[in-house]
Amino acid sequence: MESNYFKIYPDKDGFFKEYGGAFVPPVLMDEMKKIYESYLTISKSHNFISELRNIRKHYQGRPTPVYYCNRLSEKYGGRIYLKREDLNHSGAHKLNHCMGEALLAKYMGKKKLIAETGAGQHGVALATAAAYFGLECEIHMGAVDVAKEHPNVQRMKILGAKVVSVTHGLQTLKEAVDSAFEAYLSDPINSIYCIGSVVGPHPFPLMVRDFQRIVGIEAREQFLEMTGELPDNVVACVGGGSNSIGIFTAFLNDDCQIYGVEPGGRGENIGDHAASMRYGVKGMIHGFKCYNLQNEKGEPLPVYSVASGLDYPGVGPEHCMLHDMKRVNYVTANDKECIDAFFELSRMEGIIPALESAHAVAYALKLAKENPHTSILVNLSGRGDKDVDFVLEKYGLPEDR
Repeated sequence: MESNYFKIYPDKDGFFKEYGGAFVPPVLMDEMKKIYESYLTISKSHNFISELRNIRKHYQGRPTPVYYCNRLSEKYGGRIYLKREDLNHSGAHKLNHCMGEALLAKYMGKKKLIAETGAGQHGVALATAAAYFGLECEIHMGAVDVAKEHPNVQRMKILGAKVVSVTHGLQTLKEAVDSAFEAYLSDPINSIYCIGSVVGPHPFPLMVRDFQRIVGIEAREQFLEMTGELPDNVVACVGGGSNSIGIFTAFLNDDCQIYGVEPGGRGENIGDHAASMRYGVKGMIHGFKCYNLQNEKGEPLPVYSVASGLDYPGVGPEHCMLHDMKRVNYVTANDKECIDAFFELSRMEGIIPALESAHAVAYALKLAKENPHTSILVNLSGRGDKDVDFVLEKYGLPEDR
């Protein structure tokens, strides 16, 4: 990869080669330019950097540790390590960019944060950031996910956020994004749309990537300190792709294999998965260009995943570029593999993972079996408290099946 990678990608118009950009209405384009200019100015200032570092250390609890899975490694043959983003305050990696976006909003004089959420982790993180900075917060969530992720809905409300249940279409993440965009369009002057992943119009893929880079920066240093070498493999789940881009970027110039794990769901038929990279085509969605699951008319296809945070019909533009460059291997894990990994990590290591993260764990276990003498670093992007009721109701305990 280019030594000045982060200065080259994205370009000034928000493109990662042919992917990305900002394809939005004129009124919104003006706001995107203001956000971009503010970010370029503020993110280089001493006060902004100092305040964000202080938040990460004293409020978020960073750095999060890298943990060696001793029992899991003995069973599967490889050397499996976890970057413990589940120990980040609010339970997932999402707070890394939410605190950054909220801090930016504060400096811009915005009064309200608007966002979508699928699994609820981004919603909880943004509600947390809003409470910290004293800002209003409105979270749009598909009705299906509202029912599925009830604990996170309650957490958002406790934190003071208004939760809007979206009842049209499939009532999941894509519809939540549509609804949040509409709310933002109604008052872009006083509000800011805090996108929950490395997707959407420029400059959001850039900003979220930059705020999430802390994960990879920490993990690379910690792994070297623990082992004296770099990991042979780096693995993370990919929906929109924020947690994965956060850890991947630290290893792009290293001699290691990188795997992005998409949700294989129930199978290969339309509506049974959300594997945009494997089955998608190049096209537009939500104001940017990427690989996405769409029909011949360019309309988004129905998607599905057992993990609410992964059921999005598109993927971040930087991931699309890394796919084409063949620097990252994009693979899948299906629902069964995900649920098996959920219980396996819980019972072998005492760590209950989010279903999103369990996709990455599932692929790591497969890698460990196939390559017993290699090291595998998994980004454990979130904890599974939110998923416990759903998993037990739908799948039951392993011994009861």
